[in-house]
Amino acid sequence: MTDTVDDVELPYEETASRQDKIEALQERLGVIESQNEEMRDKLLDANAENNKYKQKLERLTHENKKLKQSPLFVATVQEISDEGVIIKQHGNNQEALTEVTSEMREDLEPDSRVAVNNSLSIVKQLDNETDVRARVMQVDHSPDVTYEDIGGLDDQLQEVRETVEMPLDRPEMFEEVGINPPSGVLLYGPPGTGKTMLAKAVANQTNASFIKMAGSELVHKFIGEGAKLVRDLFEVARENEPAVIFIDEIDAIASKRTDSKTSGDAEVQRTMMQLLSEMDGFDERGDIRIIAATNRFDMLDEAILRPGRFDRLIEVPKPEADGREIIFKIHTRNMNVSDDVDFHELAETAVDASGADIKAVCTEAGMFAIRDDRTEVYRQDFVDAWEKIRLDNDEDVGSSLAFA
Repeated sequence: MTDTVDDVELPYEETASRQDKIEALQERLGVIESQNEEMRDKLLDANAENNKYKQKLERLTHENKKLKQSPLFVATVQEISDEGVIIKQHGNNQEALTEVTSEMREDLEPDSRVAVNNSLSIVKQLDNETDVRARVMQVDHSPDVTYEDIGGLDDQLQEVRETVEMPLDRPEMFEEVGINPPSGVLLYGPPGTGKTMLAKAVANQTNASFIKMAGSELVHKFIGEGAKLVRDLFEVARENEPAVIFIDEIDAIASKRTDSKTSGDAEVQRTMMQLLSEMDGFDERGDIRIIAATNRFDMLDEAILRPGRFDRLIEVPKPEADGREIIFKIHTRNMNVSDDVDFHELAETAVDASGADIKAVCTEAGMFAIRDDRTEVYRQDFVDAWEKIRLDNDEDVGSSLAFA
């Protein structure tokens, strides 16, 4: 009987060599599996990167396609008839008769905003959005000015509160008495007397929507643009009733009408007439109060001053001595003032100073203290500050007279 291969005992060296080869192959297999796993991870990352670039390529291709398309133009529907829809394109006021589908015809009505292509065919209907410039005029955060920050204007403050704040907070009082609340108030007087601060205090105290603007913002180059902005401004106010509209420097659009034939003057007058219509026209104004301010009362047109538009005309003059003393105390509340400062004396010294002048004096007095490396403001700092402000004002007046 012959021995099989398994029965044959191999020499020790040959068995050890085979075991080493097996271990080496197993180690090599582990390295290859590790490399394979690493390559698989790299492949997954590459596929993810490839997908990202594919998405970017699709987006760029889509944007490129949109850029190559002809732009759409904004138009307004003028009339809908059996023959079609009459539209007026914005900008050039070109009118055209175009056809629309029966489904779109049901949704359209006069004054609807639509988008049209180069052939003036209606592509889609647009929302009737108001001018974005009118929306950004709405104040989202109340100013930090309160009634306590206003001095020397007690009578004016009372009238403003009666005209604006009371009808919004206690409308039942006017109903019981049987009168309509004042619809608007015009503040007029020299610069720096606190007209804008009164409006800011109202915005702070009332819960109504507050919309601010300057008269110059309504003056535009193109025909009808200023009037449209006025309409949109009041539309924003109606959407956010109760609302208060504050128009600063109203003389920019409400000056006396003249026989001037220039296009600029004519456009300003069109804007003013739109404002007059919104303030007291056929359409109900709603629960909207108007505050306006101007330094040039003498320039205003009589039409805007009549009752029904501005029921109260409130003069805001420069403060008297008692008012100046209160204003000095208001603007020095947070200042480190020396005990030798007499506000009554300062008020008597600062003759003909406005509220803005007094604020400038307090700021300048503090600068004198900083210049001398002090943390306390002395009486002499206020005296020197008033002299500096007074001389600067005199120089400004002299320069104005020289150029006049």
